[in-house]
Amino acid sequence: MATAEPTPAQVVEASDLTRVYRSATGETYALRGVDLLVSAGSLTVVAGPSGSGKSSLLTLLSARERPSAGELRVLGSDVAGASASALRRLRHRRIGYVPQRASTGLFPHLTAAGHVRQVATWRGSGHDDVEQVLASVGLAARADHRPATMSGGEQQRLAVAMALVGSPALVVADEPTAELDHGNADLVLDALAGLAEAGSAVVVSSHDARVTDRAGRLLRLRDGVLSSETARARETVAVIDSAGRLQLPPALLARFPSRRVVVEADGDVVRLRGPGEPT
Repeated sequence: MATAEPTPAQVVEASDLTRVYRSATGETYALRGVDLLVSAGSLTVVAGPSGSGKSSLLTLLSARERPSAGELRVLGSDVAGASASALRRLRHRRIGYVPQRASTGLFPHLTAAGHVRQVATWRGSGHDDVEQVLASVGLAARADHRPATMSGGEQQRLAVAMALVGSPALVVADEPTAELDHGNADLVLDALAGLAEAGSAVVVSSHDARVTDRAGRLLRLRDGVLSSETARARETVAVIDSAGRLQLPPALLARFPSRRVVVEADGDVVRLRGPGEPT
């Protein structure tokens, strides 16, 4: 069994993180200057409308893509500067990943148990907990089945089981309950929350209120920008990025149709008002 590598207190450190996709028709900014820290032992949920950049952010955090600009360190590794082989080792050994389409990460020739054993081998964790991991997501009775004989929800739970095995330092899950009924969604959420309580960092994207309600921290993305952050039992705060840009909640944004504000400081109070409005 491989010796466990130490996990830094800050599992993810991102500064001015930018992701641009280029095509024949031009450039699309999926992320624009995101600043983010993710701590060991935390459960973070990323929410936002379709096209807000959630999947792009999770793909970067799981070291599956490199940022177009900015800095990103995952488990101490510089994602932009590391070699392809170093990133592959990092993903295999220390990062669990649940893709939005679970079938893209499955092997047609392997049974459910075979998938979990393969990942356990990559992580050097042994095969002792294969049955336990499958049971934790309700797949104990499907251990000998291959993906082609499993439903979409079962494939999704298998992808979660693969991410959990060996208790990796970081688990990144993109909409892991999208195809699940309430009972199976609760199984998956309990397993992810338990992993965070045991010391792993867990980052999940979701539209599902069942997921966002379980978050230790809820991050909201809008148009590729981190717009707000809510910690459990605390108020929601707007985010000011490294360039000094402030993201207003949609309800407040509607009060400034010109997209221009006058910023006034009065002692410890900062006011925003529309141009021409009385002070």
